[in-house]
Amino acid sequence: MNTTTAQRLGAKSTADEVLAGADLQGRRFLITGASSGIGLETARALVSRGASVVGAVRDLSKAESATAPVRDAASRGGGSLELIRLDLASLQSIRACADKLLADGRPFDVIIANAGVMATPFGRTPDGFETQFGTNHLGHFALVNWIEPLLVDGGRLVVLSSLAHRAADVDLEDPNFEQRPYDPFVAYGQSKTANVLFAVEFDRRHRGRGVRAAAVMPGNSLTALPRHFSQEELQGLLGTVANARAEAGLPPLELKDVAQAAATTVWAAVVADKDEIGGQYLEDVAVAAVDDTPNPFADGVRSYALDADRARQLWAKSEQLIAAAMA
Repeated sequence: MNTTTAQRLGAKSTADEVLAGADLQGRRFLITGASSGIGLETARALVSRGASVVGAVRDLSKAESATAPVRDAASRGGGSLELIRLDLASLQSIRACADKLLADGRPFDVIIANAGVMATPFGRTPDGFETQFGTNHLGHFALVNWIEPLLVDGGRLVVLSSLAHRAADVDLEDPNFEQRPYDPFVAYGQSKTANVLFAVEFDRRHRGRGVRAAAVMPGNSLTALPRHFSQEELQGLLGTVANARAEAGLPPLELKDVAQAAATTVWAAVVADKDEIGGQYLEDVAVAAVDDTPNPFADGVRSYALDADRARQLWAKSEQLIAAAMA
């Protein structure tokens, strides 16, 4: 991509604009949550440039019809889409998915950890983890580590995080809300901070073979993610964000459409210099600045989400939790 194009990319760029001129023939991507929202658009943009995409989805029959636009784009762009079943809330399902991919043996150039749940009512996964921490973080942690041998030297891991990481650091003593009162937004924020810390430590562990990992804030868009909100609750949340940003002297929050929300993901996966984005948090098709102002709705990344020591501690804790659940 030439410098002029790079200078034009930003908050309003779409995935297609980011990938303009890219030829992805022969490159293989795994995307979790590929049948709706940002994951669906990411898959469509990639296959339309010739990429082979494996979409990991919870419900295969629903996904078959939902991914019709991706198959259409693939037939016109020379790419392909396969689907594989994956329930990130279940270690049994994750293990089965990983084993199937490992048995198949075909490598991946990029893994995109895209799927997630947001601000759910209190619940636990079948393995006993708090729903959001278990699904958004531990599910991806297990999957990616189990299939890591399939990630090519020089490959990339892209982990979707969120502005919501600013709402909460990870409580390493009580990540599953066994002692503290449950708050859906705190739990969501914690899981999104965990996503960043996972990328930071994965990057450290694998950069020796040229693999780099980055976390992405896709931007606020009205996908199916906030499905646990009523319309009134959603409008209330957007109002809270608007007020908080105004008080901080920040410009109003602009919602992105899904094509714009997928832009930073595909930039991280394909276009960006991997050594510049490795171990970083990205937003609006750029590496985000560290911003530790207490405002949870400010831009940028909180320094605790990039803390190398906390990333190592979370990795160790995650390994312990998964090992205990599978014992």
